[in-house]
Amino acid sequence: MTQRVDLSTVMDRISIDAVITGYAVAVDDGEWADYQALFTSDGRADYRTAGGIEGPASEVAQWLSQTMLLFPVRQHLIVNRRLDLQDLGGYPGDGAQVQADYMNPMRLGNDAGNAEDTAPATAPNFVSGGRYAFDLVRTDSGWRIRGVTVHEKWRSMTGALAAG
Repeated sequence: MTQRVDLSTVMDRISIDAVITGYAVAVDDGEWADYQALFTSDGRADYRTAGGIEGPASEVAQWLSQTMLLFPVRQHLIVNRRLDLQDLGGYPGDGAQVQADYMNPMRLGNDAGNAEDTAPATAPNFVSGGRYAFDLVRTDSGWRIRGVTVHEKWRSMTGALAAG
């Protein structure tokens, strides 16, 4: 491998990491146009193991925009990222897979039924964790998500959610 190929691989890794971080920020901040922009035009998302839907990123973004109204406080962390770049005989290709663990604490809004909840305002009502599987491709606009699948492994609920 030449130094130029090594630099290209490092730049790809940094760019892909920015896409994964952008994904978490878009969901946490409710920036659904930003969320959709991270996907290819035919990109898909699968949230079924977390009680959600599967489909085109635009439809999933619409579903998320409504579902996340219940949780105005979100801070989702994506960690332990394992990135595999397509290898074309020692040269990087245009595809990549990322497996990454997540933990997602969320807090219900006051109008979502937690008025009698005595937990501090910063305590989450819902925390889940699991692993994402991202499939990414290089496009003319940079790296984009072709597909993401959520594999929820656990969840914990408190307050109004645990009682219901």
